[in-house]
This record gives sequence, C-alpha cells and structure tokens, in this order.
Amino acid sequence: MTSLFRAAAVGALILAGSAGASGVAMAQTVPATADAAFRATTLNLSAYGETRQAPDMATITLGVTTEAPSAAEAMRLNADRMTGVIASLKKAGVDPRDIQTSGLNLNPQYLYVENQPPKLTGYQASNTVTIVARDLKKLGSVVDASVNSGATNVGGISFGIEDSGASEDKARLDAVKAVQAKANLYAQSLGYRVARLVTFSESGGYAPQPPVVYASFARAEKMDASTPVEAGQLKVRIDVSATFELVK
Repeated sequence: MTSLFRAAAVGALILAGSAGASGVAMAQTVPATADAAFRATTLNLSAYGETRQAPDMATITLGVTTEAPSAAEAMRLNADRMTGVIASLKKAGVDPRDIQTSGLNLNPQYLYVENQPPKLTGYQASNTVTIVARDLKKLGSVVDASVNSGATNVGGISFGIEDSGASEDKARLDAVKAVQAKANLYAQSLGYRVARLVTFSESGGYAPQPPVVYASFARAEKMDASTPVEAGQLKVRIDVSATFELVK
C-alpha cells in the first residue's frame, strides 16, 4: 500500500514538473512572437503631388434689397426686381437649373434716438440667388446684366472644377514618385536598401475654392463697362503616407 502511494506521488510530481516546464516555454514563446513585428527596420514617410488646372465653373451670389413703409410693399418691390434679375440671368445664358434661391429675409427698420423708444420707420426685404456659371468667358457680362436689371447686392465668387479626375491622377503619380525617392534616399544614407512596401494611404484631392469677396453686399449701380473676371488656376493636391521595410 505504501508503495502505491509513493508511486502515485512520484507520478504527480513528474506531471506537475512537465506542466510547469510547458508553462514556462509558452510564457517565453508569446513575447518572442509579439517581438517579431518589431524586428524589422521600417521607415515611415509622407509626400505629396500637386498639379494645377484651370477652373471651368464659378459660383456667385446675387441679391436684391428693397425698403418700403410696409412689409407688404417691401416684399412686392423685392419680388418685382428679383423677377427681372432672374429673367436677365436666363437671357445671359445661365441654365435655370443653375439658379437657386439661397436667402429670403424681411426685417423691420427702426430709428433709435437717445432716451426715446425705438421708432418703426419701415421694412427691408432681401432676396438672394446663388448661380453657377459654366461659361467663364460670359461671367462678367452675367454679373453686369443682373445689376442692370435690378440686383443691388453681389456676394462672394468661387471657382471650381467639374471633373478633376485627370489632374488628381497626375498628382497621385507625382506623389508616389516623391515618396519612393525619399525612401531610397534615406535607405542609402543609412546603409540599407528598400525591401518592400508595408503600408500605403492617401489623403487630399481637389477641394472647392472658398468664396472670394467680389463686392461685399454693397449697393450696386447700373454698369456701363463690362466687369473683368480672371479665373486663374486651381491647385489639385494628393498627399500620401507609406511605410517601407529596410534590409541590409
């Protein structure tokens, strides 16, 4: 009986020892595996490619402001003038789908005198439309026609590109060449060579130009000379980031 107990005890010790050894081996293996991801020498870089393209469209805001003793009269006058402005825009070649009402307001006007309550003097009505001009050669004449037909306010103008795909692709190729050149330069200076591309990402692209003040909602008078409008060029930029593995 004593021999059986001893045999069982020895067997338990052997199993416990085996389990312990296995546990140690696993504990050593996991960190080694986790470290494998950091054994490679990597290089993180970013670069960009940029092209320029002439805009082929422009967005501009035009408006009419009227004042009258009563709210109804102010709105009636405003409606009459804005009807004329919209008609002139269409006649100048602006497609109806590119004309959109973007603001309509009616506000009471007060006279303020010190130590006296405000005195109502009348009402001011304003109506604005945002238009998209797709023939930039006619943009100046479009603005002139709207002013001559009753527009009293001219808002911001911004230029845009309807199709920037080709310019973006050119910028992409330039960005890739730039980041590859950087990687080779750094690798050679450090005594390495580029083994492979590990990660790659892109950002940027064409973004519409913010509006530029054309005439900050100032009252406009009838114009005889044509308004000059210079479109210039817009930037199309692609940013890339890449991780390269380096080897000796």
